[in-house]
Order: sequence, then C-alpha cells, then structure tokens
Amino acid sequence: MPRIVIAGAGVLGRLLAWRLAHAGHEVKVFDPAPGPAAPPTGRGPAEIAAGFTAAGMLSPLAELDNAGPELAALGWRSLVLWHDVAHQLKPEGNGYVRRNGSLMVAHGSDLGAAQRVLDRLQAALAGAPEWPRPRALSRAELQALEPALQPDLKAWLLPEEGQLLPRELLQALAEQAPGVQWGWGRRVAQVQPGRIVLDDGAGVEADLAIDVRGLGARAEVGGPASAQGGAGAARAHDAAGADRLRGVRGELVWLHAPGVVLQRPVRLLHPRHRVYIVPRPGDLVVIGASEIESEDRSAVSLRSAVELMAAAHSVLPELAEARIVHLDANLRPAWNDHLPRIERAPGLLRITGLFRHGWLLAPALVEDGLAACRDLEPAEVAHG
Repeated sequence: MPRIVIAGAGVLGRLLAWRLAHAGHEVKVFDPAPGPAAPPTGRGPAEIAAGFTAAGMLSPLAELDNAGPELAALGWRSLVLWHDVAHQLKPEGNGYVRRNGSLMVAHGSDLGAAQRVLDRLQAALAGAPEWPRPRALSRAELQALEPALQPDLKAWLLPEEGQLLPRELLQALAEQAPGVQWGWGRRVAQVQPGRIVLDDGAGVEADLAIDVRGLGARAEVGGPASAQGGAGAARAHDAAGADRLRGVRGELVWLHAPGVVLQRPVRLLHPRHRVYIVPRPGDLVVIGASEIESEDRSAVSLRSAVELMAAAHSVLPELAEARIVHLDANLRPAWNDHLPRIERAPGLLRITGLFRHGWLLAPALVEDGLAACRDLEPAEVAHG
C-alpha cells in the first residue's frame, strides 16, 4: 500500500486521513495544533483549524447568491457524502448531520434587498431543473415551522439544505481513523512531491504528499503542480501571479439560550449584513457573519458583536435573555475568485482556497482530489 503524508489536520486533512486509513493506507498527518480537540472556550490560537470556528451550514442553494452553479453542484454532492460519512462514524444514529432545510428571512423594510437575492438565486437555478427552489412562506407556515421567529418576517424555505456539528465531526474523524500517526504540534514548512519538510528541517518521505494546510500553504502555491478541476469548480492557478491566497475573517457569537427552540439555520437578508443563526445541541445558538475582508486574527470587536447580536435579536426576540458563552474569530483561505483549487503532480496533491465553504465542499473535493491521484488505484481510495 502507498505511504501517504498529509500536511494539515483541518476538515480536509482529517477527512482524507479517515478515508485513506479505512482503505488500508499507511497515513501520517502533521499539524501545528496541540491536539485533535477544539479549544474548550473562546477563540483559540492561530493553529486551531478554521473548521472549529464554523457554523456548519450546508447551504448550496443559499450560496448561489454569491457563487456559481458549479460550486452548488459540489455542495449537493457533499450533502449526500456527509450523510454517508456521519452514518459510518455513528451507525447507531446520525447525530452529526441534519437535513431539514434552512430559512432565509427579511424584515418588511428590507424586502427590496431580499428580492434581489432571490432573483440571483432564481437566475442561477435556471440551468439546474433538478435542484429544489426557494419557496415563499405565509405567516402561518412560518409560525408552524419556527414559532420562535418574529412573526412579521418575510420568509423563504430552502428545501433539502442542512447543517452539521463541526467540532463533534472533527473529533470523530480523528478518533476513528485506524492506524493514522498524528503529529500534533508539528508545523510543516514545505510540501514537495513525495516529501514534506517540518519546521525543524526534518523530512518525511512518502509515496504521496497531500497539502491541505489552508493559509499555511500560501508560500508554495503556484509551484510546478498542474491544476485539475473538481467538478468544474477548481480553477487553474494564475501563472502570472496576479492571484493570491488570502485570509478572510469569520466571526461567531455563541449563546446559551434555554427554552429558545430553533429547528433549522436561518439567514437574515439585509442590505448591509449577511447574518446567520444556527441551533446547536445543549440549548446553544451560534450567530455568525459570512465574511469580513481582513486578515486580523484578534478577538471579536465590540462593533461586530453588537451588530451580530442586534440583528439576531430582531429575528429571534427570545434571545433577549440568552447568555453569551464566548466569541470566536478565525481566517478562511480564499482565492480571488472564491473558488477552491485542486493541484496535482506526481507524488503531490494540494487542495486550497475553500473560503467559507469548507464544510459544504470538503467531501466532494476529497473525492475529486483522490480520483486525480493516478498513482493510487481506484479500488484503494474507495469510500470508507
């Protein structure tokens, strides 16, 4: 069996390790984080994978607001793949992934901005008749689905979308990857064909080196590896160097809200904000903003926290008595076109630029990346 070394233990790294280990490969993973678990509370150090500070929304329809249908196609594939992964991790009952749709909502005064979003979605859906369509909800229908929401909201149901539990899935993938050698606390300085170099100069040889370090890879992207498409969504690297991998900041507010019942993710459509509200087990609610163009890793600012919580309270009035548990901030790696890239050369696989779509796209990109590895037999990389 080929020896495989993986640089990075975020969503992609753990999913790759889990899948390849179950196929019988010898797998080593190196990551600067101190261990597989998430930080207990609050914002972790820079070494913590961005996947830990994610809401876990699986929303290929909603993403059509700012992305093309090729990305949505990857998302629909990943929804099915995540369900299979979750079942294998927890056969007795899938507690990791739910798929009962999501909601887009808007205040009456913002109906014009909401309609522009819906128009973009409908235009993008014109060429994909097999995908579900957003459905406007009456006041009575909204109250039947989510009685805790402000009753005067305009609302649309996005059927078949879902959500997952990022922290629990990351932990389970690490724990259930048989025989994987985890090199925690080890930073990878360079990824070469068939070899990685650690920051202390030590080299680790392999038949295939996989680079999924996120922003940690940006010193090397644009090297000799040739680009391969992932279902049409992976773009060739700009050889002229005009493009660059950058960090896009994401922020989350964690609330403890006993008695506040929310069954599915909710996105608030607003001229200035893209705020989402996501329920979590244990009476927790996560509030987040999709993207902030900044590479600042500092704690969440007062302005951001106030804007996020005020927007969420306007949608879900019962949050007034919720308690702030902690605030998270992290950076997501993105190319200029906000699309992921798969680069392939003999002995090397690199997947970069998942932007805010890491959880949405990871299984499909892993499938496409491994399919591009001609030095691995198809039977050897078969799912789980």
